[in-house]
Amino acid sequence: MKRLKIALQFNSLYYVLLIISLLQVFIRINYFPYKSYIDINSSFKGIITSINNDNEKYKLSIKNKEEVIGYYKVDKEIDINLGDEVLIEGIFSEPQNNTIPNTFNYKKYLNNHKIFYQVNIKKIDVIKKNNNLLYSIKNYLLKRIDSFGNKGYFKAFIIGDKTELDNYQLFQNNGVSHLFAISGMHIGLLTSLLYFILRKSKYQNIIIISFLSLYLNITNYSASLIRSYLFFMLLLLNKKYDLKINTKNILLLTINILLIYNPYFIYDYGFLYSVVTTYGLIMSSKYYSKNYVYNLFITSLMAFLFSMPITLYMNYEINILSIISNLIVVPLVSLIVYPFSLITFIFNFLEPIFSFMIFILEKINYFLNIIGFYIVVPKVNVIFYLIYYVLLIIFIKSNNVKYLLIGILLIISLKIKPFVNREKAIYYLDVGQGDSTVIINKSIGLIDTGGLKNRKIYDNIIRFIKSLGYNHLDFLIITHGDYDHMGEAINLVNNLKVEKVIFNCGEYQTLEKELIKVLEKKKIKYFSCIKELNIDKNKLYFLQTKEYDNENDNSNVIYTELDGYKFMFMGDASATTEKEILNKYNLPDMDVLKVGHHGSKTSSSNEFINEINPKYSIISVGKNNRYGHPNKEVLENLENSKIYRTDEDGSIMFKIKNNKLKIEACSP
Repeated sequence: MKRLKIALQFNSLYYVLLIISLLQVFIRINYFPYKSYIDINSSFKGIITSINNDNEKYKLSIKNKEEVIGYYKVDKEIDINLGDEVLIEGIFSEPQNNTIPNTFNYKKYLNNHKIFYQVNIKKIDVIKKNNNLLYSIKNYLLKRIDSFGNKGYFKAFIIGDKTELDNYQLFQNNGVSHLFAISGMHIGLLTSLLYFILRKSKYQNIIIISFLSLYLNITNYSASLIRSYLFFMLLLLNKKYDLKINTKNILLLTINILLIYNPYFIYDYGFLYSVVTTYGLIMSSKYYSKNYVYNLFITSLMAFLFSMPITLYMNYEINILSIISNLIVVPLVSLIVYPFSLITFIFNFLEPIFSFMIFILEKINYFLNIIGFYIVVPKVNVIFYLIYYVLLIIFIKSNNVKYLLIGILLIISLKIKPFVNREKAIYYLDVGQGDSTVIINKSIGLIDTGGLKNRKIYDNIIRFIKSLGYNHLDFLIITHGDYDHMGEAINLVNNLKVEKVIFNCGEYQTLEKELIKVLEKKKIKYFSCIKELNIDKNKLYFLQTKEYDNENDNSNVIYTELDGYKFMFMGDASATTEKEILNKYNLPDMDVLKVGHHGSKTSSSNEFINEINPKYSIISVGKNNRYGHPNKEVLENLENSKIYRTDEDGSIMFKIKNNKLKIEACSP
């Protein structure tokens, strides 16, 4: 035992173990990856492990040898509970990869959690009702939570479920969303409360460990909570056996154990935030004093500095004022709102007071979001962030501020990437049954925004634009007023700085009028029925300036050249418009045609296609859409052209560098 204690004092031991752990992570993930062991047909039997119900649209997790995600639409509530054994029938499929570059990859996320299939459930039968005590406790908690008006906050604070939390995006923007993920802070507060209650009990530690073990099960073993739980356990062992391991090395030991237990934790952002921020706070403990406000500032600053690369790698944007936001919101939530949520959960007559607290919290959060100062950083190699961490740790160890300044300058310098990048590009984004195209020269613009009712797509468009290093649009062109072309316009205008908006000819439609109200409020310039638009040294030519009696034929039809490559965008223009354009212009052969009206039979006439003779044709269309797009005759008309379809190929990218055209696809 004495020799073990001596060995445990060597700091280098824990870093050597970390290197070994990371090596085994690389080997296991790349050479022994998780894979499915179940034989999926049309039915599956398992235990319900999670339930989310949004207006009779159920999302269920069903677990047997492995887990599947089920989606069930029904016009009434169904009598199912956690722990029920069910037989489901439906159509099974593998999750898709992200089809817009640099956005969230749902398939990878599920695979990292050993989930390989999702199913559209057609029928569900309960074989056996739950008789498991742990699931019964969960069911009681969920039923109790559903009885509250602010159930989103109770779900977040008590079981770590943020899916029903209103204004969560604003909390993310302000850099305080970590307060709503069950983590070390919550474990610390809970254990402190239990220590106070059980201060005279000789079974204090046993009761607390048992409670935390139960709590792990209730919160579905989130990675950050497992980290906090194991860290707490190792701290207890260190104290009990007087091992004299310092706190930093206990954290490193915790990381080593967890990465051996599950190498895929390396991809869990909650886990990364938890270990990196905790490591930073431990490293910077030498800066703390007896002043609470000063210590809170140091905690907020160090948490910001250590979590910044992870936030940028995920979202490509950081709010500098999140340091201030944490100074205000952290004590409010951790000392008042969170503890009072636990009290209110027990004594529900206190809910009006809790609701008032939430009202104040949301008002503060809204104000902080308005005054936020955001910096967008494009997607870069992770090595840049590793260099930043090395500089940050050297700064803390040496107290030499120049290393911190160099690290921050390194991050800021990444912002110049869009300005030194001489690549020109056009990205035809997969937005389902709709259109959205990004054009990058030195400026950046968007033709159409897409729009799917009951589904947000603008988040992915915004994230993609920010991943390129932009937080603005020099121009937004609306080809016409249909929802699938401009349904997300208001959301985009509210979330990006837009210099000007271009509408088509003809009367403004309902959606266009709603957008104009927002533009006028924000004092954004807008124009309609123009003939050309300057973008850097290039021009966009608007070929359709005649007014028709239908919105599709009034679509903006745009022609432009980039480094000699010719591009044409047809909106939803029909053969009538195509004929008018052929009569009016002597068009050259096109390199890339954005096919009109998603490949509908009303567009892309044989005469028009033969005249412009496109080398590549892009059809933006939703998978298995109810319109039957693209039409068979249209595909035949385009047979001499290389066809790309967003439903099959995902987003299609045409990049021009040194006068050479490179084509890439972000496949499902």
